[in-house]
Amino acid sequence: MATRQVLLLSNSKLHGQDFFEWCSDFFPSFLSKNNVKKLLFIPYAVRDHDDYLNKVEGPFMKLGFQVESIHNKPDPGLAISECDGIFVGGGNTFLLLKTLYEKDLIEPIRTAVFKKGIPYIGSSAGTNVATRSISTTNDMPICFPPTLEALKLVPFNINPHYIEADPNSKHMGETREDRIKEYLNEPGSAPVLGLKEGSALLVENDKATLMGHQAAKLFQKNKDPVEFNSGDDLSFLLLHDF
Repeated sequence: MATRQVLLLSNSKLHGQDFFEWCSDFFPSFLSKNNVKKLLFIPYAVRDHDDYLNKVEGPFMKLGFQVESIHNKPDPGLAISECDGIFVGGGNTFLLLKTLYEKDLIEPIRTAVFKKGIPYIGSSAGTNVATRSISTTNDMPICFPPTLEALKLVPFNINPHYIEADPNSKHMGETREDRIKEYLNEPGSAPVLGLKEGSALLVENDKATLMGHQAAKLFQKNKDPVEFNSGDDLSFLLLHDF
């Protein structure tokens, strides 16, 4: 039976670094142990697909992996079913999800991950769409997907680029924590894992582990937020359909 292999990055770049440099200690090993030599890149979170491909090709080659983009494939669904691994990049989450629905790629990606064991890597928007819904994205709704329901590769939500409020700031607007709690007050909401810059969640079948150099904060309805550190086991988040 195929096993779920998912790596969800908060971000592709850190300040002053190249793409994927911050996660170079575990990113290549995730791909290598899953026998991935060539990644299928999904650039739908931006409009200029060629430019996006040009930006990530070099960094992937540095890590020892080839990349080809789904926008150059005549049959995107077939490309997903035949690829070694999938990488979904960042950009605007609403545009990304809308395009995945328009191209009928939701079920092919789910089938690839759950039934074929094809590894999925998401970053930022690519992480948002891997979760239960995109309700906790930081992006503006520049377009409208048919629903906010996403790929559901994991049964909870993630807030990439999570940032704590600055106690010295004079900004009077809502904090990221405030916004997440607004979501949790809605019926049918799911737990939200706030992934800080430089953090990632590794999911191997039914085991989930926090990776990277930063902590993450878990928000659940009617509970105080809990912070987790790199290496912590978050598998309990996979055991329930929230």
